[in-house]
Amino acid sequence: MNTAEQPDHRAAVAAEAARFADLVRGADMTAPVPTCPGWDLTDLARHTGSVHRWFSVLLRQRIQTPPTSRDVDLRLPERADGYADWLSEGAAEAAEVFAGTDLDAPMWVWGADGHARFWVRRMLFETLVHRVDAERALGLPSAVDLALARDGVDEFLVNLPFAALFAPKVAHLRGPGRLIRFACTDTDGSWLVRLRPDGFGLVPDDDAVADAVVTAPAADLLLLLFGRLDRSAAAVSAEGDAELLDLWFANSEF
Repeated sequence: MNTAEQPDHRAAVAAEAARFADLVRGADMTAPVPTCPGWDLTDLARHTGSVHRWFSVLLRQRIQTPPTSRDVDLRLPERADGYADWLSEGAAEAAEVFAGTDLDAPMWVWGADGHARFWVRRMLFETLVHRVDAERALGLPSAVDLALARDGVDEFLVNLPFAALFAPKVAHLRGPGRLIRFACTDTDGSWLVRLRPDGFGLVPDDDAVADAVVTAPAADLLLLLFGRLDRSAAAVSAEGDAELLDLWFANSEF
């Protein structure tokens, strides 16, 4: 399990949002996004900027119970060529909220870490992964910072067991104590997931022999887990119980 010091999520949100805004500035906003079927670049930008504004509202209000409404004044741009500035404005609003937020403050969250920092970290990986989606839509290569990629793998695996509200297929991730190990090949990151009859989740990495092992460079492992890379990719090694891996990748969509 990841025990490394976490990156500065607030600074990383700002950097990733700026990269996203630069990508869409002057771009064809009708370009389809192959990693988000049915979406074009406008849909992708609207979704990402909406996440920034929605999470900023949650942080500003320090919510302690599940919100009863998701209505937010998005102030959407009137024209498609306004999305770059709109994204920048949302990121600036988020940065202002972050500056006034105690990241250790208790809050309602849907995931594992019941503190304000959950929402900042979640915003980061929403932005980073969708920045990669935008690059795919524009036919551009993608690069992900090593420390962020490692942290993103951890964020995904820590929170996935709690994601049934919007990822209902995770309810199928059950098994009689079967173990899957996910490991980075370019940094010290290893996570052990146990599938139980009543659920699944991370367990201490005690060098147990896993039933299946998935390894890749951190950036590729991140994109694999978020469904942006196929496990048949050259950078990915998937060994062991093939049925167990089929079960995982068929039901772990986030």
